[in-house]
Amino acid sequence: MSTPKSGGRRADAVRNRQLALEAATALLSEPGAALTVEAIATRAGLGAGTVVRAFGGKDALLDAAVSDLLEPVVRRARELCGHPEPDLALRTFLAELIAFQSAHHPLNERLGGLDLPATTARRAELVGAVEEMLDRARAAGLVRTDLDAPALTTLIGQTAYAVARSRPAAPELVDAYLTVLMDGLRPPR
Repeated sequence: MSTPKSGGRRADAVRNRQLALEAATALLSEPGAALTVEAIATRAGLGAGTVVRAFGGKDALLDAAVSDLLEPVVRRARELCGHPEPDLALRTFLAELIAFQSAHHPLNERLGGLDLPATTARRAELVGAVEEMLDRARAAGLVRTDLDAPALTTLIGQTAYAVARSRPAAPELVDAYLTVLMDGLRPPR
């Protein structure tokens, strides 16, 4: 008797992979939770060997989990690139990014030193979408042209991250940050 397959994989292997991914994502959101294969396996109700078979190791599993967390953020950034008001799109996205970073800011500290190629690629996609938003706003004369895109994305990203770390990021603080940032991005008169 054969086991049903999904996309060339056995159904139980697909299910186990998903359980491990969900467990890793849950543990990533718990400050101080152990990020070991054993902890992830226990949370998923699986054996450690099953988790290793599904991902090849802890780094690959955490990489998949973080990349999955970033995917809707990237999708939203791309969506806003088509907004008819580029400055409003940028402000809207930055407010949403701060909310995401506020909810997930401990991730950066917990992932230092790991090999995360999918997460790195997803972050590059995010930077590309933000640069596209900035380019659209520049073309509309709404953002200064004397700072290059890498400098602006670094400035915006690092400052937004600092605001997000003031957990919880108070709406008044976020609004003040966005007002000052957007004012500073306007071309000088």
